[in-house]
Amino acid sequence: MDFKNIAFVAARQTEAQEALKRFKTRYDNVSPNKADIIVALGGDGFMLRTLHKHMQKKTPIFGMNRGSVGFIMNGYEEDGLLDRLHKAEPIELHPLRMTATDDKGQTHEALAINEVSLLRATRLAAKIRIEIDGVVRLQEMICDGVLVSTPAGSTAYNLSAHGPIVPMGSGVLALTPISAFRPRQWRGALLPHATTVAFEILDAEERRVSAVADYTEVRRVTRVEVREDRTQAPVLLFDPEHNLEERIVKEQFLV
Repeated sequence: MDFKNIAFVAARQTEAQEALKRFKTRYDNVSPNKADIIVALGGDGFMLRTLHKHMQKKTPIFGMNRGSVGFIMNGYEEDGLLDRLHKAEPIELHPLRMTATDDKGQTHEALAINEVSLLRATRLAAKIRIEIDGVVRLQEMICDGVLVSTPAGSTAYNLSAHGPIVPMGSGVLALTPISAFRPRQWRGALLPHATTVAFEILDAEERRVSAVADYTEVRRVTRVEVREDRTQAPVLLFDPEHNLEERIVKEQFLV
C-alpha cells in the first residue's frame, strides 16, 4: 500500500513520546486530519483510542508497540518505515454498537471495537435476562456480569473471563458470562455476527449494573442492546509476518 501523507501520534508515556520525536525528525509528517495513514506509537489501549478518534475518517492505522502487551500493535522499529507501510496488510474491523437505557429512561449509544461488558455496581450480584434476536434464552443469570466480544477483542477481557478466542473472519461474536453463580455450568455462546443481543437488568434499583463499550461507561442501566455495526469499518495495518489473524491463532496454543 502506498501512502504519501503520514501522521505520527503517540501515547503520553515517556517511551512513546521519545519515539514520536525521533520519527518526526526522520520522516516527513502531517497532522492527523490531513493524513492518509496514521502511525500510532503506544500500547493496545492507545490504539483503541486512536481507532475511535479517527473511525469516521476511516484513515488506516499502523501501530508500533511502545506499551506493554501490544497485541494489536506491530513490533517497534525506526528503520525502513516507508517500506513496511508499503508492504503492510489491512484488516477491516467492525465494532459493536451498544444502545443502553438507564433508570431515568435516557438512551445512550457507544461503539466498542473490543467488547461491550455489563458489570455489577454494588456488593450484590447482578441478575440479568438474556435475549437473542428477541427470544429469551436465559431467564435469569446471577453473576458479576456478562460481555459480548468481537473477534479482535476476544483475546482481551473476554479471554480473561474464560471466553473463547475467536478467529478473524469467523463471522461470530462471543457471549461470555463473568463469574456466573447461576446457571453455574453455562460457559457462554458463539453467535452469528448479525445477532442482536439484549440484556434486561432484573431488580435494577437494588442490583445496579453499569454497561461499558470499550472505555465508554453508562451507569445504572436497565436494558442494553448490542449488535455489530457494519457501517463502521476502521482499518488496522500489519506487517505480513505479524498479522492479527496469525496472532489470534497463535494465542490459542500458548501454555
